[in-house]
Amino acid sequence: MTLRTAARLEHIEPFFVMELAKEAGRIAASPACDPARGGEPMIFLNIGEPDFGAPDATLALAQRVLAGRALPYTQATGLAPLRERIAGWYAQRFSLDIDPARIVITAGASGALQLACLALFQAGDEVLLPDPSYPCNRHFVAAADATPRLIPAGPAQRFQPSVEDVVRHWTPATRGVLLASPSNPTGTSIAPEVMGRIVAEVRARGGVTLVDEIYLGLSYDARYGMSALAHDPEGRDVISINSFSKYFSMTGWRLGWLVLPPALVAPLERLAQNLYICPSTLAQQAALACFEPEAIEQCEQRRGELQRRRDFIVPALERLGMPVPVLPDGAFYAWADSSAHSPSSWDFCRQAMQRAHVALTPGRDFGPAAAERYLRLSFASSMAELQAAVARLERELRR
Repeated sequence: MTLRTAARLEHIEPFFVMELAKEAGRIAASPACDPARGGEPMIFLNIGEPDFGAPDATLALAQRVLAGRALPYTQATGLAPLRERIAGWYAQRFSLDIDPARIVITAGASGALQLACLALFQAGDEVLLPDPSYPCNRHFVAAADATPRLIPAGPAQRFQPSVEDVVRHWTPATRGVLLASPSNPTGTSIAPEVMGRIVAEVRARGGVTLVDEIYLGLSYDARYGMSALAHDPEGRDVISINSFSKYFSMTGWRLGWLVLPPALVAPLERLAQNLYICPSTLAQQAALACFEPEAIEQCEQRRGELQRRRDFIVPALERLGMPVPVLPDGAFYAWADSSAHSPSSWDFCRQAMQRAHVALTPGRDFGPAAAERYLRLSFASSMAELQAAVARLERELRR
């Protein structure tokens, strides 16, 4: 007997980043990557994961919490002290007055996006997203039985949609927009004045603006380091999605948050209660230390190190004939044009993985507009690994 699966799965594509990562893992475990046999270990520049780990203060607090043994459920919206500290971070870093009651702690930014999409979208709705964009974002929309509509955005507009794009693609079925600033895979942000105009146009049409801001803490240019929440001081129709994974380097802790209009807090709380009861108590308790001065200082030092890596890898890719058309102003990705070497970034990345033992991410995941032209390189790995990867790629390209 064949089990029937839900029709919504037909709209959920494989996450090719992870599929290619599996292949990279198999090669990494082979004799070709064994230094004892003269091989070169695989260098993983395909996954967006900082190599630093959680701040020292966070790890120390987690150990103390574990020593206490008891880890009870929390409220579905998260620990009140953690919500207060996040609100304090918005005040200190972005000069925003956010009521802690508007903050909902979630099981990662993925949990936040799932809650928001399930609460807001349904069959027959359309949601506008840029192309390129993080693939899971459009799949969260599809999982809510709504339709993601991609807006092609090229280098001339920093790979981000313009307000004219939003107006042109809006239809009677459009319910809102789902943006990311800074973006995965490009590391580019939406200029504050453009974001303000988009929010205003969406509001005028009765829609909602969701902004994935998980890389906001990793902005390298003050012009772009502003939350979209600044354009909605009354908390009417802008939702910010954030996470402890990137700026605080806590990827596996699976902890994120939402900043919501007050009217949405209770509906999302109901969903969270039923979907996962509450986020990890240990992760929440440990995250309290993320906002201690020594932890913020450490995160800022790491942000500076990531900028140093960016300033190395972008010119290096240019020398290899893989230009990065727009300098990433945040996150830790370079969106590089590999078309001079191959008509298919998928083929190029597979060859780099097999021959140079450098794992990269082809553009296929991030939207069809330029899937074959671009690849994504994560510079979240160490400088030594970045330098070794460039040397290996240069060697193979000369061949």
